[in-house]
Amino acid sequence: MEIVSFDTLASTQKYLLEQLKKQSLQAPLAVIANQQHSGIGSRDNSWSGGEGNFFASIAVNLDDLPEDLPLESASIYFSFIMKQTLEALGEDVWLKWPNDFYLNDEKIGGTITNKFKNTLVCGMGINLKNSQNGYRALECDIQAKNLLEMYLEKIEKFPTWKQIFRLYEIEFELSRKFSVHIENDKKSLSDATLCADGSLIIEGKRVFSLR
Repeated sequence: MEIVSFDTLASTQKYLLEQLKKQSLQAPLAVIANQQHSGIGSRDNSWSGGEGNFFASIAVNLDDLPEDLPLESASIYFSFIMKQTLEALGEDVWLKWPNDFYLNDEKIGGTITNKFKNTLVCGMGINLKNSQNGYRALECDIQAKNLLEMYLEKIEKFPTWKQIFRLYEIEFELSRKFSVHIENDKKSLSDATLCADGSLIIEGKRVFSLR
């Protein structure tokens, strides 16, 4: 997969979506920036930061994705593969439902996905070296570009959703002592039921990540 690199962008995801709409770029493609100043976070928050942290977005054709992947749970799929990539580098990171990277009990990053026509755009921000956005950092020696290259190598194998979910189902237990925002309401995950399609049943209501 081709990688387009920038020193600074407002947001790798916004840039990639804009270029796809203009037909200036086409999937499959990855965009990475050394710094971004108006990144997209969850619940319309921003995710920005300085050099050394990870700011990247990838565009993948829907036809290339595993046939069994529920698109509503794409954030879980792409995030868990990044978690595996970091784990292979010796980092003890885990994935809180549905799209947040955690080190112990502290958030270090997250994932946002958007669909445009026949393309899925996945943006990630991870504090590799410097604490930003009110969250801590891994404080590791991993270079962002190298991490992206390793991640893409795993992504391009496109493991099935079943393979990913089988592993994530075990890890989900770590999420139970946390809460998640559902339609602006904070809901505990302590009694949530994780379904095979990546959705949750909370207080009798089925909820997808939709991020």
